Amino acid sequence: MKVVGFAGYSGSGKTQLVERLIPELKLRGLRVSVVKHAHHKFDIDHPGKDTYRHREAGAFEVVVASDRRLALLREFEQPAKLSVHHLISELWEGVDWVLVEGFKESNLLKIEVWRPEAGKQARYPDDDFIVAIATDAADQLPQATLRPVLDLNDPDAVAGWLVENGDRFDYDPERYA
Repeated sequence: MKVVGFAGYSGSGKTQLVERLIPELKLRGLRVSVVKHAHHKFDIDHPGKDTYRHREAGAFEVVVASDRRLALLREFEQPAKLSVHHLISELWEGVDWVLVEGFKESNLLKIEVWRPEAGKQARYPDDDFIVAIATDAADQLPQATLRPVLDLNDPDAVAGWLVENGDRFDYDPERYA
């Protein structure tokens, strides 16, 4: 399995890039999973549904599945600090690429998504885990870099770069244990 992070501030275009990369990688015959960091309390379940009722009754985990989909809902009694590596370990074997959105402080190799309009400082000058920058304003990068600069608006080219450099992104869970 290969794992790459996409780091950037809110409004930089991370979600849009990841969303557009998934079909590009699938066109290359690759199975893709996504790990997404959520900053706020979120819920994918709804009041009145059986799974919601089971959680409300106190179940630690609820798995709901059909022949097309599986969802695992886990309730923590206390706030849990899960690392990106915990979440990657939850994924099904047989995945070719894991695209990680968020977790900008992680020790994963990452592509920084940067737009000057976001008004935020670029992270690549100070983050050794950033291996490339995806931007729509290469001429406005705040500091020169030897890292590859990818066109944020060309997901085919970004996918091609990932595949060409795939060996760099091999994930070894022992490395992060």
